[in-house]
Amino acid sequence: MIALGRELAARGHEVVLQTWEKWRSHVEAEGMRFDRAPEYAVFPTSPALKPYQAAVRAAEETVPLVRSFDPHAVVADILTLAAALAAGMEGRPWATLVPHLLPTGEPGWPIYSTGARLPRTALGRRFWRLFDPLSARGALQGRDELNEARRRVGLPPFEHVHGGTSRELALIATFPQLEYPRERWEPWMKVTGPLLWEQPNGDMPEPPPGEDPLVLIAPSTSQDPTERMLQAALEGLADEPVRVLASTNRRDSERGPLRVPPNATLVDWLSYSRTMPLCDAVVCHAGHGTVARALSSGVPLVACPAGGDMAETTARVAWAGVGVGLPRRLTTPRGVRLAVRRLLADPGYKQRAEEMARWSKAHDGPACAADELERFVTLS
Repeated sequence: MIALGRELAARGHEVVLQTWEKWRSHVEAEGMRFDRAPEYAVFPTSPALKPYQAAVRAAEETVPLVRSFDPHAVVADILTLAAALAAGMEGRPWATLVPHLLPTGEPGWPIYSTGARLPRTALGRRFWRLFDPLSARGALQGRDELNEARRRVGLPPFEHVHGGTSRELALIATFPQLEYPRERWEPWMKVTGPLLWEQPNGDMPEPPPGEDPLVLIAPSTSQDPTERMLQAALEGLADEPVRVLASTNRRDSERGPLRVPPNATLVDWLSYSRTMPLCDAVVCHAGHGTVARALSSGVPLVACPAGGDMAETTARVAWAGVGVGLPRRLTTPRGVRLAVRRLLADPGYKQRAEEMARWSKAHDGPACAADELERFVTLS
């Protein structure tokens, strides 16, 4: 959202970004107005509101902002229903920003986030079609819950499922090379390329000396509190002919101090945009932002999914041939060591990652998203 807002502000548009207080200084530094978003504890935190209860309350609190700012359009994150509801309550056009892969599939596709690859045979497609009724029931339940929230704020129900994604414009901020081929892309689905932004206070630490390949270990900021992957990578690569640069991402491990081998440097924080172009491989949890930054830098990956949609992103990385997937049960010192060996031994991974980096350089994600949004506003 900050990447898109920065691009719009640079074009002379007036932008207000409603988000959590911790982002205020960054939002204002990029030329936008900041507005503090309502923050509630939601399920499974206890005591908590259910997600749609929180969305209704937050929508009611967001309406005064929409009314006073008087925007030509509202752009809501796919998980931020409150802004979309508030836009509808005030009769404003609204678009959705999907900051990762598009989570809606097609018949015969694996269930999203299972980590299963797209089937290559008719038998595989028939197998996954067995789960289509289950997916359909879940989608209908989600539609009913959303429609109840819409009823509570005075909006008519949707007949279609996945109503949290705008049918007017959905900005899908990922690489098209990571999206499975669909029978039909709807006119409102726009794959823009990644919207990359990072905090400006990251440094470029000095990597271990030498000429061996440089491997970056980039753990998630929200998953794996015991730093299982980070420790496995440090141990597994300790005796390999590589140099290792690793970050804790400012998290304290629940298992205590990490053991750092002589061929590794461990820091609390670093700049991915400055560091990744110097690397030969990135070992990460497959959060979409880290994956997008690595591929924009032309660096292949070892993806070790920990939770959320990381398994899906890992499957797409492997399917696109730009990295090796390592499931959680194999995220061990030996597993990481063998995966990095495989990645560095096959130049095809690097070549395909560099192809995606060239595509990214020629297709600026924030500029593409801003172009689509400007067209949307003109036509609304």
